[in-house]
Amino acid sequence: MPVVSVRIPQIGEGLQEARLVAVLKAPGDHVKRDEPIYQMETDKAVMDVESPYEGVLQSWSAEVDSILPIGEEVARMEVAEAVSEVGGAHGKQPVEEIGGRRDADPTGEPVSARRLDVPPRTRAYAKEKGMGENDLARVKAAGTKLMPSDIDAHLAGSAPGKPHAFTEQPVNQKQRLLSSRLMRGSQLVVPGTITVACNWEPIEGFRGKLKASGDSFQPSSFTMFAFAVAKALADHPSFRSTLIGDATLRSYQHAHLGIAVALPGDELVLAVVEDADALEWQPFAERMRERIESARQGHDQANESVTISLTNMQAFGLRDAVPVVVPPGVATLFLGEPYNGLAQDTSELMLRRFVNLALTFDHRLINGVGAAEFLNAVRHNVEQIAATIAK
Repeated sequence: MPVVSVRIPQIGEGLQEARLVAVLKAPGDHVKRDEPIYQMETDKAVMDVESPYEGVLQSWSAEVDSILPIGEEVARMEVAEAVSEVGGAHGKQPVEEIGGRRDADPTGEPVSARRLDVPPRTRAYAKEKGMGENDLARVKAAGTKLMPSDIDAHLAGSAPGKPHAFTEQPVNQKQRLLSSRLMRGSQLVVPGTITVACNWEPIEGFRGKLKASGDSFQPSSFTMFAFAVAKALADHPSFRSTLIGDATLRSYQHAHLGIAVALPGDELVLAVVEDADALEWQPFAERMRERIESARQGHDQANESVTISLTNMQAFGLRDAVPVVVPPGVATLFLGEPYNGLAQDTSELMLRRFVNLALTFDHRLINGVGAAEFLNAVRHNVEQIAATIAK
């Protein structure tokens, strides 16, 4: 029996690529035609994609979280002899005439073919410049797609002056994946941000005692902070939850704590401490170190169960920020650098070491009071770190 390719379909006008979110069938499964077999995410929505064939799934050609161009092979299926392969929507197909006929462009000349490497925004920009399909056919693309800058360079070639020099290169896979998640978040999340100043002296003092002890177990101040957050999560189930669609609340028994890890070249991946709220102090610190080391080797551990993430910018001299929530997570907590500030719990002028904590939360799930209670619980655990660790 023949084996055919299952390709990413063209869903909407101008769609260039999509992210493979999940696979719904395993190799060896029998699949009916029009049965959902995987989920893909575009810049508009996450959707189930149905099989164009009936047959047996042989293999998946791409990994979950891959960003694939429209028309790219995503799987291979064994089908009946009489079944012919459904082609990709563009990119791998011959250039097509518009609507099967030759139209006229703004210059009045007949159009022979429509370029398929022109994104919608570039086509709109060309129209503003009075350019038609025949004009676009003469414009050289510096990269894989024709961009407005290519049109500017083309037009500048016949005008006085020299076009600005530039280079183009593909965006790496990790950044494209992060970009896809962030774009999805901007469409779904209703963000709210609250901040609080937290006394950092207890953590600095506890860290100093550990260093002075000479013990081989030497967790960082940030590890202590993360543990304080994990213990707060145990008592605040809304921060261990996520929304499924608009009407279903999924709550996890334990918190899976995400930690943002920067890589060379301004890349960003996520380390994840599973069941963070259920771990005792030393096992938590050891697991966190192990997960961060794995992330530094390029292993992005982000998954659907991570509901809250930490971002630590102390090493960069940043005191304040507005963190971003990336769904299905519901919150991101920022830790700023320590600074000297006035104590607020005494009438005397007294300097103390503080850090600012900024919490951005998804207002669809968490309201202001609930967010404030959680952030104050984190502050309490930090300011009572010795007791928090001893529990």
